Amino acid sequence: MKQEILTQLQADRAAKIPVVLGTFLNSGEQRLFYLYGKKGLKDIDPRIGEAARAAMLEDKPRTIETDDGPLFLNVFNPPLRLILVGAVHIAQALVPMAQFAGYEVAVIDPRSAFGSEARFPGVWLSNDWPDEAMAQLKPDLRTAVVTLTHDPKVDDPALQTALKSDVFYIGALGSKKTHASRLERLTAAGFEPDDLARIHGPVGLSIGAKTPAEIAIAILGQMTQALRQPAPGSHSGANTSAAA
Repeated sequence: MKQEILTQLQADRAAKIPVVLGTFLNSGEQRLFYLYGKKGLKDIDPRIGEAARAAMLEDKPRTIETDDGPLFLNVFNPPLRLILVGAVHIAQALVPMAQFAGYEVAVIDPRSAFGSEARFPGVWLSNDWPDEAMAQLKPDLRTAVVTLTHDPKVDDPALQTALKSDVFYIGALGSKKTHASRLERLTAAGFEPDDLARIHGPVGLSIGAKTPAEIAIAILGQMTQALRQPAPGSHSGANTSAAA
């Protein structure tokens, strides 16, 4: 491995940037492939880009055939993260479920009576306002954000931050009427329809969930669907690029 490739790979891993290391097995040539945010070669074979994207989404390495021979794609993904805004009963159910599914979980609630160590032992907690806390967390394309408070003063700043980021999933608790009002506020804040379409609201799969635990199951199921089966052209599947 060339030193420049190793140095960049180590830097990406330290910065928690998802990257796929491609090795052409016949020649030993290596490249780093990214889903977002990296300037690189513009003439990537679409088959390579799609395979790198699929490998990253599945967290599994793979070998594909190319015009230059077999190419081994090795995935270096940072941990999955879930940012919950609102330390409510649903959050208490969702935290252990998400942790068991492999997520690092953060809970944000400026109301210290809700966001307490007693209610969420061993979880990263913040009583800052969501925009301030999320600036510290730096949500990325391996991050899901779910708002649960029903309070626009708390939820809206978090949603605005999430919409400006590469998070793979955004969910917001509330009825269809509540969500319609939410979209009106976000539109007034300058967000376009394509941006707002990223928000899953009401949050969770439509499975008739009633209790906090059932709603948590519906949310985690929808998060998994967004991660593993993104819709064609969705935010989580765009702009594959490569760097030599």
